[in-house]
Amino acid sequence: MLEKLREKGFEVEFYSHAEAILEKDFPEAVEELETSLAEIDIPITEIIGSGGGEAKGTQRLRRSLAARHWVKFNFEIKKTINGIERESISHEVDHVRTFEGNRLIAMEIEWNNKDPFFDRDLENFKRLHAEGAISIGVIVTRGSSLQDQMRDLVMRFTDERKISSFADLEAVGLDPTRRQKAAVMKRVERKKDPLPFRVAWTDHFVADKFGAATTHWRKLMDRVHRGVGNPCPLLLIGMPASIVSFNPEAVIEPEPGAEE
Repeated sequence: MLEKLREKGFEVEFYSHAEAILEKDFPEAVEELETSLAEIDIPITEIIGSGGGEAKGTQRLRRSLAARHWVKFNFEIKKTINGIERESISHEVDHVRTFEGNRLIAMEIEWNNKDPFFDRDLENFKRLHAEGAISIGVIVTRGSSLQDQMRDLVMRFTDERKISSFADLEAVGLDPTRRQKAAVMKRVERKKDPLPFRVAWTDHFVADKFGAATTHWRKLMDRVHRGVGNPCPLLLIGMPASIVSFNPEAVIEPEPGAEE
């Protein structure tokens, strides 16, 4: 199952019989997810231009899923005792696919949030599954190879574009903030082990925007192995470094607020 994704380097894990449930009851969902994810391509310029926020490639993935009826959905669970409402809880999920018989699959894409978002997603899935609202929960995030190679990918960009100053960054469409410039120059001008500009900027960018405390595969696995979300059936997918592409002619178009 999802062999096309595995061949492309995606990490795929199933928990609590999710694979059997998908194979028997939701083959269409598997095909839709595989098709949308196999198409994903994120230019390095979009990753850098996003400043750590959601890259345009991820936004394209969301639109691809929405076109296949994986749409935002707000679950509302109300509990009453003797006709009196005692509790009302709502859970908004970014992508929900509804199948015949009102059977639902819920999915969240965590490209680059703070890692406690995994706790929120998994606990939401657990509650929704316990209430019979969903059959399976799906989480898509940055995979191990993408997280581990992020510095190398950004460094490749600086090497190919011959970045050696803030003027070079501005020439390709980046306008670092005063805070970012100060942090980079501190590494460049320090007396002990000063760094070349391209290394200092790359290290700061990756640590600042894609650090260990953000949403990526290992952080997700840590929680699942501790039992967070159990016993909700889960499909977990990690996006690989191979989804990142390089175009020497591409210009960075920073997202609003990307350089904050």
